[in-house]
Amino acid sequence: MAARVLIIGGYGNFGSYIARNLKSDADIRVLIGGRSLAKARSFAASLDAFHSAEGYSFDIDGDLAAAFARIAPDIVVHTAGPFQKQDHRVARACLTQGCHYLDLADARDFVATIDRLDAEARAKNVLVVSGASTVPCLTAAVIDAYVPVFARLEAVDYGISTAQRANPGLATASAVLSYVGKPMTMLRNGKMKVVYGWEDTHAEHYPELGWRLFGNCEIPDLTLFPTRYPTLKSMRFAAGHELKLLHIGTRVLGALVRLGLIRSLDNKVRGLQRLAFLFDRFGSGRSGFHMILSGIGRDGDALNRRFVIVARSGHGRYIPCMPAIIMTRRLAKGAAPQRGAMPCVGLINLDTYLAAIEGLDISIIRDTTNA
Repeated sequence: MAARVLIIGGYGNFGSYIARNLKSDADIRVLIGGRSLAKARSFAASLDAFHSAEGYSFDIDGDLAAAFARIAPDIVVHTAGPFQKQDHRVARACLTQGCHYLDLADARDFVATIDRLDAEARAKNVLVVSGASTVPCLTAAVIDAYVPVFARLEAVDYGISTAQRANPGLATASAVLSYVGKPMTMLRNGKMKVVYGWEDTHAEHYPELGWRLFGNCEIPDLTLFPTRYPTLKSMRFAAGHELKLLHIGTRVLGALVRLGLIRSLDNKVRGLQRLAFLFDRFGSGRSGFHMILSGIGRDGDALNRRFVIVARSGHGRYIPCMPAIIMTRRLAKGAAPQRGAMPCVGLINLDTYLAAIEGLDISIIRDTTNA
């Protein structure tokens, strides 16, 4: 019997891509959940799935027990952010239902504390995974792939530059704006140091893309990786707009938040997003990801490694969906032996992740240089 896979936010940016990837799998029946029953049913009908897709009205703030009892999912994929303002109530409801749970969360505390549900998940014999997305799944996979060449990995410096025409949804934009100008901690010189969102402006050069600006960004890695990679002395994760003008504008707004002149930017997301869309004619559909790993090589000399992804045609926005697609297929086929609750680190290796994005307009650049 096909596994019933409920995608919460199933007709949104991430949810719809996941649904289209899973629709032809004989082991999966796709269930589309969203606030609008009409939209959920309409999108489900458009899928032309191997098993007829179903659409359901689903509100994460509603009666989850009743909703899960009515829909009867075997696997739940939660894509309806922003997760910065959520708790683990959906995951807890999945435990009550006895079904597996995956989410695409990038919220630091949300992902880092999912293991509090571990004992209950093991008792229910289900898998609960948070952060099945670019961070921390892909980022950990990249580090894991390169760690063996280092005698001691000491620093990682990485970031994501979004395409102007990627048109992120309100949830994604709200998540980013929630920490602009706000304090956070990052590992610097062996100690956790307070930094501020979108500050520490710096530039990175990409093949094809040229120079892109970056600023501090809060993600689960900042909590998870100092423990996972204990030789690390410094970490920096940053994000940035394709257009330098918009990046600097966000930096200025962040300064106003830090000064207390603006409480927060996430409650202004609709207006700021509409304003950003006016600049689409000056941008492109090309985004990038980079990671620079530094430390001591096996020969005792300083060593740097650089890993870069360049995505075109707006395909960068699909990269975060891959872990959920991979894990859902494994669970549906009974090929995921793990049980318990955990962040999505160490569950998918780099080769598997890169194989999943092979059909997209994406290039991988691996560069090795000795410091």
